[in-house]
Amino acid sequence: RFEEPRQPYGAGDVPLRDVLRHIGLVLRYFRWWYKKTRIEKKSAFIDLLCAVPLQQIYGCPLGGIGGGTITRGWRGEFCRWQLNPGLYHYETVIANQFTVCLRCKGQTVYQQVLSVERPSTLQGWNWGYCGHYAFYHALYPRAWTVYELPGQNVVLTCRQVSPVIPHDYKDSSLPVGVFIWEVENGRDEDVDVSIMFSLQNGTGTKEDRSGGHWNEPFAFEKEGERVAGVLLHHCTRVNPFTFAISAREKAGTGVTHLTAFNPAGSGREVWQDLLQDGRLDSPAGKSSPTEKGEVTAAAVCASCRVPAHGHRTLELALAWDMPRVHFGSKEKLHLRRYTRFFGSGGDAAPALSHHALTHYEDWEKKIEEWQKPILENSQLPSWYKSALFNELYFMTDGGTIWVELPPDCCAEDLQGPAGAGLSHLLPVLQEYGRFAYLEGQEYRMYNTYDVHFYASFALVMLWPKLQISLQYDIAVTVVNEDVQPRQYLMCGQTAQVKLKNVVPHDIGDPDDEPWQRVNAYLMHDTADWKDLNLKFVLQVYRDYCLTHDSLYLRDMWPVCQAVMESELKFDTDNDGLIENGGFADQTYDAWVVNGASAYCGGLWLAAVCTMCKMAEVLGDAEIQQKYTDILSKGKEAFERMLWNGKYYNYDSSGSDTSISIMSDQCAGQWFLGACGLDQGEFEV
Repeated sequence: RFEEPRQPYGAGDVPLRDVLRHIGLVLRYFRWWYKKTRIEKKSAFIDLLCAVPLQQIYGCPLGGIGGGTITRGWRGEFCRWQLNPGLYHYETVIANQFTVCLRCKGQTVYQQVLSVERPSTLQGWNWGYCGHYAFYHALYPRAWTVYELPGQNVVLTCRQVSPVIPHDYKDSSLPVGVFIWEVENGRDEDVDVSIMFSLQNGTGTKEDRSGGHWNEPFAFEKEGERVAGVLLHHCTRVNPFTFAISAREKAGTGVTHLTAFNPAGSGREVWQDLLQDGRLDSPAGKSSPTEKGEVTAAAVCASCRVPAHGHRTLELALAWDMPRVHFGSKEKLHLRRYTRFFGSGGDAAPALSHHALTHYEDWEKKIEEWQKPILENSQLPSWYKSALFNELYFMTDGGTIWVELPPDCCAEDLQGPAGAGLSHLLPVLQEYGRFAYLEGQEYRMYNTYDVHFYASFALVMLWPKLQISLQYDIAVTVVNEDVQPRQYLMCGQTAQVKLKNVVPHDIGDPDDEPWQRVNAYLMHDTADWKDLNLKFVLQVYRDYCLTHDSLYLRDMWPVCQAVMESELKFDTDNDGLIENGGFADQTYDAWVVNGASAYCGGLWLAAVCTMCKMAEVLGDAEIQQKYTDILSKGKEAFERMLWNGKYYNYDSSGSDTSISIMSDQCAGQWFLGACGLDQGEFEV
């Protein structure tokens, strides 16, 4: 994004002060990292010393918004886990597999694990499926894997579906995924087809062997629809959960199960059980709790007869129920959004499974209605269509959490000492809950606001009530402060965590207590950043343009005025344009900016423009005139100080990097364009 035409120093010319500054930063970071990871036994919010190795293995994740996610690789493996909110575990659990069994005339003719792996465990199973005969496609929130079973004249297509549905605030919160297996029989004879889904009790961590975990079969029938499978109870001290693997029973489809087996052994008894008759033995009763050091798994099997040259469907599901969660500090108990509909007792997995298997067709219809106009628009390039949908995975798999307010919560609990003016804060959060997602899976800060500015379009266009809820949370934080002192790593200076009337960088670390303790980011003191306040004002007006929510606009108007007043102090020469402070004081937090700048100056003018417009909508003539005057002066200063005849300079400092081209220099103008304010009197 940033290209320097030349370096300010040649090799060997780096000033001693810069060397010492960087040594100081490294020492401060290492000291902080050692205390955090070795003494407090917590993970670093940004871990520069133990980064997760890059693996290009990940495919479409499973699950809705805020209930945790399980990611499958494009080769079918279950390889990334985010059940504890915001915390990721990268482990391929080899026992989690789909296996196919084909039988003709009462004899098993083919049985194969649908995996290219050849693991050291479960060696009694037939591994090593040839990847040449399998194909993967994804269009989030769905994925397709086609298996052309070699030599069998049978084709399997597994369609994976998660409930990610625009403008849906119920089913989109559910922690479920559905696997629809389409079976095409090209033979001249009938074939009995079985799909076995096996799953380990746990996520591949050491807690799988902590003991006390157990499984039990279940069946759930409602309105004439029946599903059956196995519950896997994972009984940890903090954030216990239950997996459910299940299949839909219907005419011509049988469902059998195996309650427990050892996934660390050979697995021969499981394999022979399926091989014998294409079904599992379905023992009754619960399994014994595991001993310490033991691990357990279960399997469910769906079977049907596919006529010669015919087609049949088998439907299986995975659900996980972790309704009551603690963040890393373990101070407060939170209920996930889906508990509003399925309860918080930890016994919802059967009902979740039933709901998923009986509603996925409706989900797919809504997903297709949403995606079809874009996919069929010949004016849009293919890469753009792919990016629009497949990068949306981060809405669920961004460490995302969506929680309910406690039933006894009152406005004073949310507002803090200074938030009484937000009259609709409580009703909005009571109805739609609290939403947060990470800056990145390795940048563990919730609702990092400088980059949410860009990503927020996905939220406000698809789940606008979640954007409104998020904005109320930010507004509450703006008007309150946290006077606790702390040292910032980049500069070594000490300052308070959060100033009043300043937008926070983030609303906290999931390994701490988000919403209660904000600004997990401690590289810079972001109270002096120039872009955060402006991005809040721009989003408020953009949200109003898209939602027409006048109550929201009225609530946010005093907050917008407060942050703009706070921002005005950065216009040190009173020319209507703010100046950067000679350090990395904006989202590009390794780039020094000094004086007027294209990026922050453009955002400032755009925010001033929206202040004029909001004042007009709300009938505040005095504020409208104030910002109209600032806009007039600021536009002239922006052109005079930054335009070089071809593009806007990076900044006005006259340094070696001033004439660099920054591709984000017109971010403010771009945002105005999204609000229809980029022409005529509103062009900045």
